[in-house]
Amino acid sequence: MKNIIVVGLLLISGILYGQKKVSGTVIDENDGSPLPGVSVTVKNGIHQVITDLEGKYEVDVTPEDVLVFSFIGYETKEVQVGTNSVINVAMLAGGAELEEVVVVGYSSRKMGVAKRISGVFKRKNSAPAYDSQPIEFNTEGYNTIEENVFKDAIKNPLSTFSIDVDAASYSNVRRFLNNGQMPPKDAVRIEEMINYFDYDYSEPAKEDPFSINAEVSSAPWNQKHKLVHIGLQGKNIPVEDLPAVNLVFLVDVSGSMSDANKLPLLKSSFRMLTQQLRPQDRVAIVVYAGAAGVVLPSTSGDHKGKILKALNGLQSGGSTAGGEGIKLAYKVAKENFIEDGNNRVILATDGDFNVGESSDAQMQRLIEEKRDDGIFLTALGFGMGNYKDSKMETLADKGNGNYAYIDNILEAKKVLVSEFGGTLFTIAKDVKIQVEFNPAKVKAYRLIGYENRLLNDEDFNDDKKDAGELGAGHTVTALYEIIPFGVDSKFSPIDDLKYQKIEISQEAEGSDELLTVKLRYKDSRGSESKLIEKPLKDTSIKWADTSENFRWSAAIASFGMLLRQSEYVDDMNYQDVLELAQSAEGKDEQGYRAEFIHLLKSCMLMARN
Repeated sequence: MKNIIVVGLLLISGILYGQKKVSGTVIDENDGSPLPGVSVTVKNGIHQVITDLEGKYEVDVTPEDVLVFSFIGYETKEVQVGTNSVINVAMLAGGAELEEVVVVGYSSRKMGVAKRISGVFKRKNSAPAYDSQPIEFNTEGYNTIEENVFKDAIKNPLSTFSIDVDAASYSNVRRFLNNGQMPPKDAVRIEEMINYFDYDYSEPAKEDPFSINAEVSSAPWNQKHKLVHIGLQGKNIPVEDLPAVNLVFLVDVSGSMSDANKLPLLKSSFRMLTQQLRPQDRVAIVVYAGAAGVVLPSTSGDHKGKILKALNGLQSGGSTAGGEGIKLAYKVAKENFIEDGNNRVILATDGDFNVGESSDAQMQRLIEEKRDDGIFLTALGFGMGNYKDSKMETLADKGNGNYAYIDNILEAKKVLVSEFGGTLFTIAKDVKIQVEFNPAKVKAYRLIGYENRLLNDEDFNDDKKDAGELGAGHTVTALYEIIPFGVDSKFSPIDDLKYQKIEISQEAEGSDELLTVKLRYKDSRGSESKLIEKPLKDTSIKWADTSENFRWSAAIASFGMLLRQSEYVDDMNYQDVLELAQSAEGKDEQGYRAEFIHLLKSCMLMARN
């Protein structure tokens, strides 16, 4: 009876105040394409939504309300609701030509409620506006990246690295650009930006867990050079055929997690993941702040209500004992270990550990100790201002795991729903790539990205050396820029040696192979590696005949190099990248490539090419 009365009162309230839902689509006025990520706000109200990948939105309003549509790089629009139930809006680019956007820092109110305390937002012909609060510094942390240089193919014929399926850098870069800021150089990991997107590679044959795909053409930023595209496709496994999972949600509930884009977004993300669970799957929830504790013992996936209730009850407050939380989460995972299943800790945090074991070295040793128990790690990053990307990357790299940055609910859906299998189910571990270049064809080469994943050549055959993991259905893409033999280039690495001469073998001279790709991997529960080899012939494809895979990866690599102000991309600008990306957008069923093109247009307004 009480529930009926409450529902009746809500209905009467809606009628009295004229509350209703308004929906619509926001598009670019110039080309008619949908605009994802547009903020739709009720003026002088509390309701705010963001358009999805198709530019669609839905919001609660009254006839008297005014909707405000705003997006970086576009003119803001205001629309009176009135009697409309559908409001479609076309936005014009160029209205917000930002000259400078700087976010200075973040601080915390009492009880851990974070707030932005200072910023400079400067438009042309306007004075800077300052908040009244004192300035504090942004404390986000990133590992230093030293860009790979060209190596002589005779003196250094082998290039060895660990695969990287993480995509955190792209969504983090997107967060900066959507906030009107150019990202820090060290936040731009080009391989993660490339691997954010899906590619149309051939499926694996026979029993191999992945296929090798390769293609070569000219480099778009230097026509004298060649670009080699190497792609791996992980075997797709239907969700119903995947092994049972034993998950431990390890949730940071410290005071720094109270912002809307931290714990509230985290809870929404895990609610979506919970809906994907099957009866054979199990979930426990461990939290940490000043101390660590279990708030939900391991629970079957057919008790979703119990899991959701525990998630909804999470609140933030206190300091951050990250090390204790990780130890407890691995302990719970081991106690509920599923043989022949997928056992995984999912760490969700801003990475700001400040109590107990918090240094990168300490956390690395802790994770390395735990990975031998057959328990994988997924690291999910949230928030801004105090975000510790360096710690999150270290944890994922050393914990047999993967790393994603969740900047909005659509990214959470991508990682935890659309890519459920790839994120949570490992089909191959310790995957290493070693490329041997034919010095009769290749004068010098450089690997684009993967700076933090480089291995010694001898590590390739050493099964004790840790490397990256590949999930079900995941793709991995790597690019090499090559200076062909006989081509003069200002990037040629070193002079000829004076006291010794290295000759090219007759076999290399007579070969039509440009290079050979070798891969080593272990089964997800195995300890001995397996080897796959694939030679690539020196049959360069004309640029116009290259695949969409090739052109798209080249566009993203170019974009990353421009953001990093790389010396190797001086013959290309953002307009060139835009044209290249538009030529390779393809089917784009999920809309991620279209989103990148809009992001690139926003970036162009800030870059002043």
